[in-house]
Order: sequence, then structure tokens, then C-alpha cells
Amino acid sequence: MKIKNVVVIGSGTMGSGIAAHLCNANIPVTLLDLKTEISEKAREKIYKSRPPLLIDKSKINNIKVGNIDDNFDVVKDADWVVEAVVERIDIKHQIYEKIFKSRKSGAIVSSNTSSIPIKVLSEHLNEIEKKDFCITHFFNPVRYMGLLEIVKNENNDLNKINQLKEFCEIELGKGAIICNDTPGFLGNRVGVYAMQIAMTEAFKMKLSVEEADAIFGRPMGIPKTGVFGLYDLIGIDLMADVLKSFIKELPETDKFHEVAKEIPLVKKLIETGYTGRKGKGGFYRMNKSGATKIMEAINLETGNYSPSKKIDLKSDKVDLKGLIHRKDKYGEYAWSVLSKIIKYASSLVPGITKEFNDIDEAMRLGFNWAKGPFEMLEEIGVKNFFDKIDNFEGNDFLQKLSKSENEDFYGERQKYTNIETLGKVKKSALSLDGNDSAKIYRFNGYNIVEFTTKANALDYDSMDALKKATDKPLIIINESMQFSAGVNLTYTMQFADKNDFKSIEKFIKYFQETCKHLKYSKFPVISAPSGLTLGGGFEVMVQSNFVASHTNIVVGLVETIVGLIPAGGGCKEMLARWLNTEEGKADPNYAPLKVFDIIGYGKTATSPVEAEPMKYLRPEDKKIMNRNSLLEVSKKILMDNKNFNSPDEIQFKLPGKGVREEMNKIIEKLYNEKVILDHGVVVAKELAHVLSGGDTTIDKTISEDDLFNLELDSFMRLIETQKTQDRIKHTLATGKPLIN
Repeated sequence: MKIKNVVVIGSGTMGSGIAAHLCNANIPVTLLDLKTEISEKAREKIYKSRPPLLIDKSKINNIKVGNIDDNFDVVKDADWVVEAVVERIDIKHQIYEKIFKSRKSGAIVSSNTSSIPIKVLSEHLNEIEKKDFCITHFFNPVRYMGLLEIVKNENNDLNKINQLKEFCEIELGKGAIICNDTPGFLGNRVGVYAMQIAMTEAFKMKLSVEEADAIFGRPMGIPKTGVFGLYDLIGIDLMADVLKSFIKELPETDKFHEVAKEIPLVKKLIETGYTGRKGKGGFYRMNKSGATKIMEAINLETGNYSPSKKIDLKSDKVDLKGLIHRKDKYGEYAWSVLSKIIKYASSLVPGITKEFNDIDEAMRLGFNWAKGPFEMLEEIGVKNFFDKIDNFEGNDFLQKLSKSENEDFYGERQKYTNIETLGKVKKSALSLDGNDSAKIYRFNGYNIVEFTTKANALDYDSMDALKKATDKPLIIINESMQFSAGVNLTYTMQFADKNDFKSIEKFIKYFQETCKHLKYSKFPVISAPSGLTLGGGFEVMVQSNFVASHTNIVVGLVETIVGLIPAGGGCKEMLARWLNTEEGKADPNYAPLKVFDIIGYGKTATSPVEAEPMKYLRPEDKKIMNRNSLLEVSKKILMDNKNFNSPDEIQFKLPGKGVREEMNKIIEKLYNEKVILDHGVVVAKELAHVLSGGDTTIDKTISEDDLFNLELDSFMRLIETQKTQDRIKHTLATGKPLIN
């Protein structure tokens, strides 16, 4: 079965997201709703969406729109019809009646429901129709969330289900996991339970919302929103509806009922319009005090708000053993939450899936957890877990494990896919090397470096690992959400606060030296980025010999936003790429001015298609829909380049003062128009100095090392200014830029 044409019925958030992602895969799709005007507005929203649902805006041409009265005949040509209408069973049944009257023989029909069982959805279908009907539960936003749950039951044609899975995995780039028809399926069943246990335990232990979010976040390998922040993001009223659905569907004996009971404070928040970010606020709210906005958090006991407090746990690393053994309320809370999540998840095997690994992958792909419940158990250690756990009566999985005491119970990762992923090969490494910032996995014939810091920010140890790993062909890849958000600014500011600028200079020099070493290594170096690839992360990527990029990449040089300029070779490499264009060869000012515009504004690209015109990526760089395929593609690049020769060093001819005068006119205009302020002028002039080649003239030749030195000198002059330090501190504290 080949899927060449798709119809999506329902143009709300999920229907639009599914249609947009089919467009990304170059699959023609028709989006239908009650009225064509509704579908047209949905298409406009897709086109303008931020973050963008399309990897390239021209992909919008793959979407046709219509209405379910006048244009329903398109269903007869569809290979797959996706229903994504409102979660009302009567409306869904009416739609299915129309679809099955019109569809061609063998066409797949699926629902994007997140809560209604197949047995209810398909109760009016005949046996032949039931064979081709399933649930395809995408997660929002569809482009960015990796999980797709394909829910089957005993009526399905399993060959067709597997063909659909293969299509969604290869063409749509999804982690497509097949699961049984049980309430909440895989991700939401465990994810919502985890949220509820984190919330109810916080109430029980009288923790503040900030304390609970600080623990049920980065230290557990869970996104930093925490539980109360996530509740606000999803919508407190929507979560209440989700809980009602679970209570209705699950048997009374299910432990979910214990954590789904109505909480008086939550009821009051909904009744008063405090439904989260979409309402007046929720567990957090933004309150104005004069001209200043202050983030406030609610007191779980009194219901009163006060300024939100930052909780310092003295560690931002994922260390579950350390966390549960803390001798304070934070350790007690962490253990109570983690142990209950592990107990609940393990009680669902084999009911919702026979492969416990699939639950972990659902949490990784659908909730952005770094580790699923069973990986958490593996990290804590079987003996440690059973030494601390109270009881696990009736839990077959834990009872068997307690008897076997098998510390290596986990086995193979990512069983749901046949692709050779990083997660699968890690355990087969011949040896493990590295440090606190990066791991080196050594194999026969190649090495892998995986960054392990928060947002994979780069520091001295990251560079050490990269340098150490070039004794063989090297692949730089990871499983976390970001490839690298850049150089660790907190690390840099620790030196700046002590006026220890020599240590900063030493680090930047080492960063430059490492990037140059990667570029001219004896063996090929491949970067396989996904997610944020910014600043120093981009400089590592751009000075690798080959790139295999995921389509969900945010790439660029953004240093000017924090009052700095790229100093790890970013300016140098962008100049080289633009100088190599026909325009750059014809006009000596063209490349410096083009790069000045790109770096000066801190422009980013949100896909490889957007990155190519800016020269962040090259036409020959591989662009891949399925993130799981990054390692396989990278290994193929190594196989295809067994006779690799490192490139020749680049020589530059830059115009110096002549082009700098043009840049200064641009700076003056921006200043007069108040686009930049005083320090913006200082930063822009330093960037102009580097990109023009400093004191060179067009008849002189300068080397890569000369440009490295120009980058370093300008970087150091800027980092020593109070205004750049103010920008960095403001960005670290608020996540937003400071214009000064």
C-alpha cells in the first residue's frame, strides 16, 4: 500500500498540524471543514504559524481546502482519511458513515482522538470497515513532537497497520508506536498520571509550586516547565476534562483514581477564570506593578499570590540517585513521585503494550522526557529501588524483577523501530569515555560524541571530548532536544564576575583550536544536528566536514543579541561561504556586507530549507525527516568517504576600511532610527571590524588564524564591557534580550 493522497477532516489545531506535516513530506492533502472559509483560515494560520508548522512556506501549495458538503468527493481518491473533528462521538459517527460510503476499497481511515477507544469509535462499522480503521494519535505541535501512537484492536488488518506505521516513520519522520486500545493509550496514560502524582504529592507535602516545578523538571530529565507550569500551559480546565475522561473509562481499581480526585483550589481557579496562560493566569500569573511585570506564584494552601521565587537545588544535572537520596523535603518528594510513576507504569505491562520500552519511548517522544519510567528504574538501580520501595503487591512486572534482581533487565532500547538509532547502539559501544559535559562512545571504526550538559551548552570539557574523539572518524550526535544552544554563558560569566578575563580568553582560544582541529582532522567529522544549533553549536557544526541535519533544526549565529560576536570561527566560515558565491567573487564588498546583515541581526533558520539561502547549510548537506535516521545516514557518509582527505586551509582577501565605511553608514542609520542603541553600535562596529578583515586591504591575503585572532580580540573587548555583561545576565535571568 502506497499513500499518495490524504484527506484530513477537521481544520482545528490538530487537523491543521497533521495537514501541514503531510505537506512537509510532499504528500498532497485536502483539508475539509464545515465551511470552506474555515479551512481557508486554517491554511492561512499554517502559513503564518510561529513556530512554523512548515519547513518551507512554499509547501503550503500542497494543501487544498474545501467543505464536507460540496467537496466530500475528494475522499474517493484518498489512500488515507484522517478524522480530526471535535471530540464528540455522535459527530464522529456521522463523519465515518460518510467516509465509508465514499472511500475507495482498502483506503485507511483513522481518528486523531486522544481519549475515545476504538471499540466506541467503530461500533457502527461492519467487519470489513473495522479492518481498515484505527487511531492515529499525533501530539501537538505535530511537526515538532516525535510521537505518533497507532492504536489497534483485534479487528484490524495487521499488515495494513504495519504499512501505515512504516509510512509515518519513513515519510513523516515519526516515532510510530503501535499500542492496544486502552484509555489514554501509552503517552497520556503515563504522562497524565505523572503530572497528577507530582501535583497531589506537592499538595500533600506542602511544597510551593516553585519547589515542585524545580524538582519535577530538569533534575528528573523532565522539561523545565515542571508540573504546575505545564498545567498552566495546557490549560487547567482542559486538564480537568482529561481527568474526567480517564475517571469514566478506567476501572475503579486503577490507581489513577487516587490522583484524579477534584482538588478544591483547582476547582476555584477554573470557576474564577484562572485557567492558565490562556486565561487570567493559573498556578502562575503575570501581575503588573506600575510599569513592571512581575511573575507571581499561587500559595497552594491559601490561594494567595506572591512574587515567584527561584529555587536553587545546587545542581542542574539529571542525577536520579543523588536526587532521591537527598536528606531533605526535596529528596522525599522526588522519591515519592518517581517511585509511584515507576510502579504505575510497570503495572500497565503487558496491558497497554507488551514492550515496556515502548512506554519509555512514548514519554521521550510525546512529553520530551530524557528518560522514561523504566530507564529511571534502570538508573536508580534495581537493588536501590527495592531497598527503598514500600510495597508492589499485584504488580507482576516488579514482583518478577524483585525475584530476579537483574540489574541488566532493560535490554534493547527503541524496539518499536528497525532503524539503527543512537539509543540502540550506545549499549553496544566497545568502551565509554568522556567527562561531565560529553560522552565518547567508541566503536570499531568510528567514535560518537554526545553532549550532556543543560541545552548541551559547550564548555572546556565539551571541547576536550571532541578533540579526544578525533582519533577515529567522528559523529557528533545526541538524543536530547537540542544539538547545542551555544557556549555556556553561565560558565563564561563566572569568570567575568571575578574579572578573570584571562580564563575566558584561554577558553575561547581552546574553542577555536578545537573547531579548527575538527575541520582539518585526519579522519572525517560529521555533525548530526537537531533542535537548537546556535552560536557555538553552529560553529562546531559548520566546521565539521559533513552535516546530516534533521528538518526540525533552529540554526544561526545569535551572539550579537547578548552583546558579543561569534568567536569560534563562525564569522570566518560564513565569510568563506559567501566569498565562494558568484557575487562574492565579482564584488569584494558583497560577502562581508551579506554576513554583516545575517550575523548582525542574529538571523536564524527554522529548517534546512530556510538555512540554505543563508549559507548556514550547503546544498550537499543531508536533510532528514526522521530524527531516528540521523545515525544511519551519518554512518553511510563515513562509508562513502573511506578515502577522506582533509580540506586545504582557506585564504581570504577582504577589503578592510572600504567596506567598513559602508557598514558604518548602516550602523548610523539603524542608530538614528533607534533600531539599535549605544551598545548596539559598539557591538556592530566590532562585528564590522572582523568581517572587513581588520586593517587589511584587498591586495593582501589573510589566513584563517588571522580571522580567528580578529574574532577573539573583538570578543574579549566586548565581554569586558559592563553593558555586554548586563545583556548576558539579563538573558540568563529572563530568557529575553536586553537592548541597551
